[in-house]
Amino acid sequence: MLVKTYSSTVEGIDARTITVEVNLSPGIRFLVVGLPDNAVKESQQRITAAFANTGFRMPGFNILVNMAPADMRKVGSHYDLPIAVGILAASQQIGHIDRLEKYILIGELSLDGTLLPVKGALPIAIQARKEGYEGIILPAANAPEAAVVDGLRVYGATDLTSVAALIENGEGIEPTEIDTRREYFDRLADFDLDFRDVKGQNDVKRALEIAAAGGHNVLMIGPPGSGKSMLAKRMPTITPPMTLAEALETTKIHSVAGKLGTSEEGGYRGGLLTARPFRAPHHIASEVALVGGSVPPQPGEISLAHNGILFLDELPEFHRRTLEVLRQPLDEKRISISRARYTVDYPANFMLIAAMNPCPCGYRTHPDKECTCTPSAQARYMDRISGPLLDRIDIQIEVVPVAIESMTQRRREGETSAAIRERVIAARERQITRLQRDGYRHTYCNAMLTPEQLDRYCQLDDESIDLLREAMSTMGLSGRAYDRILKVSRTIADLAGSEEIRLDHVAEAIQYRSLDCMR
Repeated sequence: MLVKTYSSTVEGIDARTITVEVNLSPGIRFLVVGLPDNAVKESQQRITAAFANTGFRMPGFNILVNMAPADMRKVGSHYDLPIAVGILAASQQIGHIDRLEKYILIGELSLDGTLLPVKGALPIAIQARKEGYEGIILPAANAPEAAVVDGLRVYGATDLTSVAALIENGEGIEPTEIDTRREYFDRLADFDLDFRDVKGQNDVKRALEIAAAGGHNVLMIGPPGSGKSMLAKRMPTITPPMTLAEALETTKIHSVAGKLGTSEEGGYRGGLLTARPFRAPHHIASEVALVGGSVPPQPGEISLAHNGILFLDELPEFHRRTLEVLRQPLDEKRISISRARYTVDYPANFMLIAAMNPCPCGYRTHPDKECTCTPSAQARYMDRISGPLLDRIDIQIEVVPVAIESMTQRRREGETSAAIRERVIAARERQITRLQRDGYRHTYCNAMLTPEQLDRYCQLDDESIDLLREAMSTMGLSGRAYDRILKVSRTIADLAGSEEIRLDHVAEAIQYRSLDCMR
């Protein structure tokens, strides 16, 4: 007897439906075909034990499992459930097999028949709805993320027995439902950190406000203990909230990577990620950890930071080759990973926030402590960051240690994140309105402006052009740095509510090239 069940696989951050055909014939063999990997081949042992421990029987026939399309490699243990259900239906241990064509099935089987969570439930659910399936049956732990998809019945099952009962009787498991929009809007401003906690550093706060308003990359240079990490960790509290579409795309990436848990950490409550991601890999992270890859392919830190912030502390301590792989995604906002067995694309539209000491000992720019590094050691340290990478960082700001008088104040006098965020949102709305008015639908902030858009929106008067020309000559800036100064100037003007870029806007943007003067 031949039975078909339907499952899915993830390619990049999108899913593709897989047909699982189970055929019984005389004999005693179990064979899986259709380019299965080892995890799929090992499903026989898990299914056999799960049947024995849940009261089902493994039929005494040849069991041939074909996974179509046959020319695509099938990777992962989530095929356990569709194969097991196909065997039960083909051996007539469950009825009403016509219902199988209505559902996508995914789930890894434990030896006692319970269902274990899998990766990629959200993109699989999105694809199931797109292809017109009535519902998806999956482990209960994955049900909240799949239930984000409207118009699809999501059945979170705890074990194989409950899945069999659902197919047999159409009951036993209640669909999981989530009010996506309500959950999204309820969590938009839920933060534990606040810029008000940072004492002093008004110049740096101003630079970070500009960065958040325009989506610009930032490098903070300062001695140890000057507050670089503290400031960076508070950046998500002043960035504009994610749109619902951004939240859905970000959650898809974290679902594929298996990073969605059951806690509320990071703005996650079982459904959508509502806070912009903040990823801070250690400086010993490898190239693969940063950009993604491995087998099966997984998104790296730059994709997990999509629509959010990638924080690289102690920037010169990262391996130079690791840093150089950032150049393509910083420009193209996505990363293409090519290996012998696969090629995948992951989105990587992140804002880079980096921090570093000015020298190996850290005290080159400290007002009180003396630097012990030789000039050659200082030069070698600065040269660890290549010129092409530095060109792609829009704002470079020096962070000076806070005076003891400010540190000992008991009252928090600083501006709140909420107040800063209001200005940032207003400036970002000006950018979006201007771009959409002229028909640009895929540019969302000044940092993403194309050369054509720069010519249109960043017109300078004669005084500003003379100042910029002098700065380019004096500081030895590249053409890319010139474009970055124009983009930052445009953002400063937007924060000031000005349609024209004035001389003071350009002057402020030029001063945010601190490291060009220190090299």
